[in-house]
Amino acid sequence: MASVRNLKKDINYVLGDIIEAVYLLEMTTAGKPTEPTQAIITEALVAFDDLMTKVNAKNVENRKAHFKQINTELEATANQLVDKINAL
Repeated sequence: MASVRNLKKDINYVLGDIIEAVYLLEMTTAGKPTEPTQAIITEALVAFDDLMTKVNAKNVENRKAHFKQINTELEATANQLVDKINAL
């Protein structure tokens, strides 16, 4: 992991792009928000808050392993959200 700043940017960009994809899906299909799309956006925002809380945790023994775990969790969460978008 290069830096904590880059990890925070990755979290922001990845989850932001997922939310943007949901908005584009809404505009191209229904033209308005639907319940399933709003659930995906809410899940992305909760994941963002959770990951940022973990990044900002100060009482971590092995910081390198901790940040690697956060990066892995970000990837898994992003894949799940993209699968949900594709299922719509």
